[in-house]
Amino acid sequence: MAHHPSSPPPGPPPATPTVPVPAPAPAPASESPPTQAAAGAGAATEPALTAAQKALRSKPSRSPEDPDKKNKKLKDVEISFPIVYGTISFWLGKKASEYNSHKWTVFIRSATNEDLSVIVKRAVFQLHPSFTNPTRVIEQPPFELSESGWGEFEIAITLYFHSDVCEKRLDLFHQLKLYPEEDAGPQSTKKPVVVETYDEVVFPEPTESFFLRVQNHPAATVPRLPPGITLPSQGPMELMPHDKKRYDNKDHPLSQWFSNFSEADELLKLAAARQQVQAHIAKLRRQLSMIEGMPQQPKAVSVLSQQFGHS
Repeated sequence: MAHHPSSPPPGPPPATPTVPVPAPAPAPASESPPTQAAAGAGAATEPALTAAQKALRSKPSRSPEDPDKKNKKLKDVEISFPIVYGTISFWLGKKASEYNSHKWTVFIRSATNEDLSVIVKRAVFQLHPSFTNPTRVIEQPPFELSESGWGEFEIAITLYFHSDVCEKRLDLFHQLKLYPEEDAGPQSTKKPVVVETYDEVVFPEPTESFFLRVQNHPAATVPRLPPGITLPSQGPMELMPHDKKRYDNKDHPLSQWFSNFSEADELLKLAAARQQVQAHIAKLRRQLSMIEGMPQQPKAVSVLSQQFGHS
């Protein structure tokens, strides 16, 4: 199921109690205001300008090569990024205590383990209120955080994208799971409990700069441009400032536990789920037909009316 970024705020997490070992939250990086270029040498030799000329000169003008031109939207074009979000939890075994039984990591990653910071500017994880600093902001990859505790609860994940990607945010929700299913066997310190969700983030009508930056990115699904749309030629793929040193999840310490997702597998799962739904609908229809074919029972109000002599 594809997701389109939206702006509604996430709901509050359920109040399932947990007593974690708090970890300090990374502080958001501050952004410095853009600086203005200093006046060039020789300004003193210029002739005096009138007030009208000075006012005209102070207004910024846009050249045909203005960078803002790249923010033009591409009609009838969609770019999608397959993503995976979830948790991996480890039982602490002999080190476990009543209020500190598991260590876990919540994350969002590219489904192909490629660099996701090409679109994501920061990720915000909303933990249970019992945690110290429950709102955790991660502004550099990997977009994840690790904690420990004993309780299961819903984690809200909010993604903010780069300005030329999307102005809206994307809200996701994941249920932290610490304990394995009954058919999975007993808890083990060597085998974690892994719960992941595959999804796709779809960006309709991308900007030209966004399209140019990700057209050769291995994690992106980029279509061919419709006839009549041409873009300026571009050199090497432009990177965001924090992407100069490329990051991906292929060497992640938890990568051995990551699930392998593919579009074909997801289509098979959707087809199987559709068959189950159709079978359930057919069963309900048969039950409804049997109920409708049963003889009607007299209404209780009619019996009472006869007993009291009312017609």
